[in-house]
Amino acid sequence: MTGRQSALKIFYPILEKLGKVFNFNNKIMESFKTALASFYELKATANNGSEYDFAALKGKKVLIVNTASDCGYTPQYDDLEKLYQLKKEGLEIIAFPANDFKEQEKADDEAIASFCKLNFGVTFPLMKKAVVIKSAEQNNVFNWLTDVSKNGWNDQQPTWNFCKYLIDENGNLTHFFEASVPPMSKEIVDAIEK
Repeated sequence: MTGRQSALKIFYPILEKLGKVFNFNNKIMESFKTALASFYELKATANNGSEYDFAALKGKKVLIVNTASDCGYTPQYDDLEKLYQLKKEGLEIIAFPANDFKEQEKADDEAIASFCKLNFGVTFPLMKKAVVIKSAEQNNVFNWLTDVSKNGWNDQQPTWNFCKYLIDENGNLTHFFEASVPPMSKEIVDAIEK
């Protein structure tokens, strides 16, 4: 872990509290509309280069998170792993490292995987570094998550690193949680347990 990353880990609890006090980066949206295009037809490339087929996720809830190694929210990897260990029988967490916000994910895929495992013990799936904001290069999964004509209601792209999208057991997008909503928050845990 670099000196910057260590400092960010110390600063994170302050950032989390500031988000609550100033209502910053803590938007929560929910809807229970049926997806118009199947979530289970999506595929992504895992960090190790293998194909990750979302059809294997049928019957599980899925939390998709755009991540970065040099962000004030990077310590959320700890809580994401805790959440995964608590709920992995019925929940899959999938991280998509991205460099869309102020150059906060400069590492290559191998370095990202090593950083996540070594510093946070991450065991949930990591995908290849991707573009998550709306553009011609946007990852197909994030295109589905942010396109009303596909997911049925949401056009909210990530506003920063560590935004979270929850998909139910039937492949419907039900929630969007902005970056400062902690993974182990009551709001996220309650949404998973519904």
